Amino acid sequence: MLVSDLIQKCKANDRKAQLQLYNKYCDGMYCVAFRFLKNAFEAEEAMHEGFINAFAKLHQFTGEVTFGAWLKRIVINKSLDMIKAKKATLIPLNEEVMGKVDDDNDWNVADGVTVDHIKKTISELPERYEYPLMLFLIEGYDHQEISEILQITEVASRTLVHRGKKKLQQHLKTLNYGTGY
Repeated sequence: MLVSDLIQKCKANDRKAQLQLYNKYCDGMYCVAFRFLKNAFEAEEAMHEGFINAFAKLHQFTGEVTFGAWLKRIVINKSLDMIKAKKATLIPLNEEVMGKVDDDNDWNVADGVTVDHIKKTISELPERYEYPLMLFLIEGYDHQEISEILQITEVASRTLVHRGKKKLQQHLKTLNYGTGY
């Protein structure tokens, strides 16, 4: 059955269709939540709550993006909400100090570095860099989307991604026994 047909049935509160939609996307959404939360129980909770929110707000789904992308955004937001709730305090960003940063897309890593290795290294960075980098490099969001998700400005997103890339590159070089790329 097509996703669009399942969505229409879900909008009519068809529980069987909701289960089918859940089964289709649950594994992927769990992985997304786990990348942020790094805890199986919390990732499962974020994924479940994301689905509950999605089914409750299904009438808002316009189809401008795929259902998977729409749901992914909900799960990411739920994961970030859980992180914020645990931290209870966020470090405010002083944009005047950060200034404007150009996107630096001209950087390379060694051929032997895998995506899993990069994900692991990103998770070891300070939180202020970790989440913008994950959203940018792993999830594929642009700076406007990142600014909306993290509730920061686009300038802050660009700055954090830029600085995060530099830190990531330094970590990867260090792990490669100090050799350059």
